[in-house]
Amino acid sequence: MNLGMETEKVEFKKSTSEIIEGVISLSAMLNKHGEGTVYFGVKNNGDVIGQKDLNENTLRDISRKIAEGIKPQIIPNIALELIGDKKVIKVFAKGNDIPYSAFGKYYSRSFDEDRGLSPEMLKALINREGEPDYIVNKLASNQNLTFKMLKGLYISNDIRINNEKFEDNLGLKTNDGKYNFMAELLADSNDISIKVVTFAGLDKAVMLKRTEYGGKCLLLSVNNVLEYMESINETKVKVGGIQRKEEKYFDFSSFKEAWLNACIHTKWSEEIPPAVYIYDDRIEIVSNGGLPSALTKEDFFAGVSKPINKKLLKIFSDLDYIDQTGHGIPLIVKNYGKKAFYISEHTVIVTLPLNKKLLDGINVESIYLDLNESEIKILSLIKDNNTYKTSDFMKLTNYSESYINKILRSLKNKEYIKRIGANKNGHWNVLK
Repeated sequence: MNLGMETEKVEFKKSTSEIIEGVISLSAMLNKHGEGTVYFGVKNNGDVIGQKDLNENTLRDISRKIAEGIKPQIIPNIALELIGDKKVIKVFAKGNDIPYSAFGKYYSRSFDEDRGLSPEMLKALINREGEPDYIVNKLASNQNLTFKMLKGLYISNDIRINNEKFEDNLGLKTNDGKYNFMAELLADSNDISIKVVTFAGLDKAVMLKRTEYGGKCLLLSVNNVLEYMESINETKVKVGGIQRKEEKYFDFSSFKEAWLNACIHTKWSEEIPPAVYIYDDRIEIVSNGGLPSALTKEDFFAGVSKPINKKLLKIFSDLDYIDQTGHGIPLIVKNYGKKAFYISEHTVIVTLPLNKKLLDGINVESIYLDLNESEIKILSLIKDNNTYKTSDFMKLTNYSESYINKILRSLKNKEYIKRIGANKNGHWNVLK
């Protein structure tokens, strides 16, 4: 019996003694065509000779070797087949997470040969395929999803939808018809938490406020953050002669671009949402995953796009959240310089300094001249939540109970606060 010739999708091995070579061939075929088949028990010319020394562990050993060798991991179909009177092992695998490595090296298929890829060839392969779209291949943890909010956004943008094919058209399902992780992100309800956290001072030692906007369709949560940040970007008016000049704490257009980029390009597959941190002197927009592997820093600053989540990007574009002109990063660089970006293998942080002149005009220390730093911190916490108790202040500041009680007495004596009601169920009244 003869199976014909080896091809770019089919490889023959005489036995499992060539398992390492077989794993390399499988990775090369995945990189070239997204699928491949390796037969053990077949000569190079296609003659079936059968796999010798078969035992109960043979198939398990092949599976283990593939799991150890190929990254990202794949789940192959390994079967024992009878061809004529000979037993052969057929290994078939399919995958979209290009590029695949075999034992730490990268290969591609050229007819019936496995060729190692140079760094330049590997970069070309990634550029051709783009970053793997993990969130459309990863299963949602919840398969009971609805999309009323998402459909409403399409309708409100005058985009006609087909109710029956809506989920398929947007790529909300895997190849086997189950909801993917992108569907979970865009569903009416989910467990994704997006935080905007305000700290007192220049570090994370004292948290003043934490607002969460997740738990619903990602697009609405993203917009909620934009609305909140725009609301706190207070306008101050300077009048000089006949000119009227408005000043804000930060450039909102730069924040918007940084925030949308973080939400679209973060590696959602790792389920670490982007976040916004607000300090006394700056705003930080943090996204997970670093730059796409095919994108250099030079390309990044030039506005070149290599999206990590291609289908999610299309949905953002459909609904006019972004315009895909590539002007976002250059805009931030123009307003704040390249120093606004911290880029590592796993993280991108965009830092937008707050308007120092504007801040100087409302500096709390100039307003509360008779308060020390500790008193200002406690007063700020009370303004954020007037039901805080001594135990809450202790958790938020690491001050001792006796020191906090001393601060509260001082604030009451200076007529900044007044206690209303009992200690258990009462609240603080801020007097000035």
